[in-house]
Amino acid sequence: MIFHLLAPMAESFALFNVVRYVTFRAGAACITALIIALFFGPMLIRWLRAKQNGGQPIREDGPASHLLTKKGTPTMGGMLILLALTGSTLLWADLRNGFVWCVLMVTLGYGALGFADDWLKVTKRNTKGVSGRAKLIAQAVIGLLAAVWLTWLMPEALSDKLAVPVFKELLIPLGFAFPILAMLVMMGASNAVNLTDGLDGLAIVPVMIAAGVFALIAYLVGNRIFADHLQLHAVAGSGELAVFCSALIGASLGFLWFNAPPAAVFMGDTGSLALGGALGAVAVATKHEIVLAIVGGLFVVETLSVIIQVFWFKRTGQRVFLMAPLHHHFEKKGWAEPTIVIRFWIIAMILGLVGLSTLKLR
Repeated sequence: MIFHLLAPMAESFALFNVVRYVTFRAGAACITALIIALFFGPMLIRWLRAKQNGGQPIREDGPASHLLTKKGTPTMGGMLILLALTGSTLLWADLRNGFVWCVLMVTLGYGALGFADDWLKVTKRNTKGVSGRAKLIAQAVIGLLAAVWLTWLMPEALSDKLAVPVFKELLIPLGFAFPILAMLVMMGASNAVNLTDGLDGLAIVPVMIAAGVFALIAYLVGNRIFADHLQLHAVAGSGELAVFCSALIGASLGFLWFNAPPAAVFMGDTGSLALGGALGAVAVATKHEIVLAIVGGLFVVETLSVIIQVFWFKRTGQRVFLMAPLHHHFEKKGWAEPTIVIRFWIIAMILGLVGLSTLKLR
């Protein structure tokens, strides 16, 4: 909105020329999203407390400490992230860009699904919410629509191919299977962040780290000069997603202000499903799907811990971990919650740096 308002005036007022730069608008989007989140956060938390009788239902089979420390805390704080993210993106992004609208569609679509799930949990006072099958079907429909849209937006030479990091010339042609893969990337990222969101601040910082990495990737891939220099596969128009990713960082920072231990609000599925879907969509748009698995390696490990636990328990009747996802395993071993959270943040930072290194290793 601001871009479309000020860019035409740049010829007359040189100062307004800054809005033509993605880097300026990305920084502005981050700050704007942070301000929106900090301003509306207290009001939203008060409203959620008034509407939710007893806050988020706590798993009875979870760590015993959660029944004492987290009981009564409101959920659906992801609404704050989505408000700040969407508002800031609409203010600073070039709204003629299809990539921006597609990624927003995925984010808000998955957020709406998470909202329905959270709403059922708090109104029915149980931890089930939307059935697993219905949730997967809704995610698949949204993801497939977005995948087809993104494929249409991409250069024809890249639209149906999977790029492999490090190997600069390697593109795996998938044909009609690529939209399916793209859909699975978005679904997988969404559910992986959802599984990781179990402790105060645990999921939101790795999300910010991943968003920061992909803000840079989007900027480089969307700039032909930088893409050619680094021997990346250029995707014209994807640079505008740097604004979206920066807005995501600002919105997440604002949420973290209220989610820092002891959390005043949980993001709930409203936030976790939306944020994971957003990262997955950006990864597909920038042709860095495999890099997302590296940068979001913490989410991958958390998901694998659940898969391994369920598979092995059904096969042998025994558990590999004391409790899954993995962060609960360490809780059961006696690790303090801040210790787990900060160590997982450190791992996420390391993985983020490894993911960034793939841009130069060619």
